Amino acid sequence: MTNESLPINDVVRRTGLSARALRFYEARGLVSPGRTSSGRRVFGPADLERLHRLIILKQAGFSLSAIGAILDGGGASLRQVVEMQIAALGAQRERIGSAQNSLRHTLSRIDEGERLDAATFCSLIEQGTRIVTEQTNWKELTDRYLSEDAKSDFAAADTRRHTALPDFDQAEYSSKWEELGGKIEAALGSDPAGEDAQALLTEWEELLAPFLSLATPAMTRDVQSMYADMPNWGDDAPNPGFSPEAWRFIERVKAART
Repeated sequence: MTNESLPINDVVRRTGLSARALRFYEARGLVSPGRTSSGRRVFGPADLERLHRLIILKQAGFSLSAIGAILDGGGASLRQVVEMQIAALGAQRERIGSAQNSLRHTLSRIDEGERLDAATFCSLIEQGTRIVTEQTNWKELTDRYLSEDAKSDFAAADTRRHTALPDFDQAEYSSKWEELGGKIEAALGSDPAGEDAQALLTEWEELLAPFLSLATPAMTRDVQSMYADMPNWGDDAPNPGFSPEAWRFIERVKAART
């Protein structure tokens, strides 16, 4: 053994890695220590440097396959590897954020004095998860249709809403849309110019009033385009409370009024 080579026990002390981890990394081809005449592993300076880089990359969240590609300089470019890792960490952050929001929803119920057994606790977490999932689905959908101007306007409008509409209740608002959507479904075969259909349009416009009071032209334009394309939203799309048929019927009722 040369003075520059270290046995596995010394490498364990220097790197903080276990002997089992070192053997595993060797099996994965991430490090290739030398061998003594008796078959014992020895690690030279280059092996130690490679292990230190491996540790840094693993702490940054890279997978072992990505680490191997980076250390060997082959496969995907470094830029591609980093971009993939950013995307992976972003997805992980969203999952963590979803879990946090679910727990905050549960905590709010506890703070309201609700006594929770295990079944209720799990039910609340599940309910919170559904709410967060719905919010995520809406974001994914609006990202497809809203221009950057509209997204910026929506962010500003959301800030103004807390001042302009302090008593606004999103759950109650969504419930009203579902109720109206049911009424429209029942009236799909009626005359768009008829009294009943026009009354539904009036109710529709009343429900839209909170949005229209804050909406910019970009917001109105992009939202109109988004709902006009409802049949192409996909299976995971959120439920706005009404069907594409109900939307098209209301558009015909509007045309009949004018």
